[in-house]
Amino acid sequence: MSKLLVSFLIFCNVALSNSIWYGQTIFNVLQFDAVGDGQTDDSEAFLKAWEALCGATEAIDTGTPTLVVPAEKTFLLQPIIFSGPCKSNSVHVQILGKIVAPNTLHAWKECKEFWISFSEVTNLTINGTGEIDGNGKPWWSKASQLHHVVNNGYKVKCYQRPKAIHFYKCDYLQLRGLKHLDSPKAHITINNCNNVSVSNLHIIAPEDSPNTDGIDISMSTFVNIHNSTIGTGDDCIALNNGSSHINITSIVCGPGHGISVGSLGEDGAYETAEEVHVRNCTFNGTKNGARIKTWQGGSGYVKGISFEKITLIGAKNPIIIDQYYCDKNGHNCKPSASAVNVSNVIYTGFQGTYANEEEAIIFDCSNNPGCQNVTMNQINITSTLDPGKNISAACKNVNGTFDPAVPCSPWAYLHP
Repeated sequence: MSKLLVSFLIFCNVALSNSIWYGQTIFNVLQFDAVGDGQTDDSEAFLKAWEALCGATEAIDTGTPTLVVPAEKTFLLQPIIFSGPCKSNSVHVQILGKIVAPNTLHAWKECKEFWISFSEVTNLTINGTGEIDGNGKPWWSKASQLHHVVNNGYKVKCYQRPKAIHFYKCDYLQLRGLKHLDSPKAHITINNCNNVSVSNLHIIAPEDSPNTDGIDISMSTFVNIHNSTIGTGDDCIALNNGSSHINITSIVCGPGHGISVGSLGEDGAYETAEEVHVRNCTFNGTKNGARIKTWQGGSGYVKGISFEKITLIGAKNPIIIDQYYCDKNGHNCKPSASAVNVSNVIYTGFQGTYANEEEAIIFDCSNNPGCQNVTMNQINITSTLDPGKNISAACKNVNGTFDPAVPCSPWAYLHP
């Protein structure tokens, strides 16, 4: 009889633990013992909340399962992965408070490529009025990339700075409304995702913070990014290998390195990007504006690219195609006869000012195959340094149709 009673009690406890969140669709991280004081590691509580969210089912009377990060709280997270697939057809993460990374290198418990990852979650919506702070400053010097202390007290070398938010195989993803601050490296990376909407984000990092791209996209299709402000130390948006059918609209970019297709073709790789359309964007004080960059010796293609109705405010290189791109850190960039094929590129409706002493437009294309079918029209750019200067384009191995007001002339000191 006693054994029967014990077995019954064990069964009841297990059943209770498995059903405590049954029928619930709102999961506040505080319910799972998150503290939110900015000092306590809340990673385990967030994982428990995610497990409950991802295991919940959507019902007509209860709606989409939602994980809530409440306002007026600051939650410290170590590197963490939120994995799917989830039971519900869609899940929602509402961030109203603040999420922060460890604020010193020694406080990081692991060396990871990403700080916060979402993997294989379909129909994921992340929105709110909160912010995600990567506390990147300690990582930005070269020395700080080499070591920190993990949780057992041993020093280990970290050979890469972590990127802040990563999405992998998250189809029908929606990101809206949040502020992203000071990532150690790129702020948002989107990889192998299809049908993505990104809007009303505010991404901020100092101009001198290295490689702090706003949004990096790779192996993803049908991505729409619009109505956002991005100012960082590198590309505001970078379209890397496998980016196709990307629409970028109403972005204010600056400071930073502009909106870039590439870089592509590093170490001889075959890489592609196509159907990338940038419209109604502003480049304010950026190092570059509309940029395409490929490595020597690569293969593949860039095609079907357009930049339309672009406003420039003191951008240093408003329009640039660089087929001799070389990030010199650790690279021996030798001349090569092969290159990623760049074709069918349109620049139309550029107006505003640029801020350098040379040409406003640079087409530095490879000997073979060069840049094919490049179109420029309605280009109205003036120099902030010499307002009376007639603008021109420095050209090498490029053909197409050019705005008559922008003569395309050879530039003797482009790469041979």
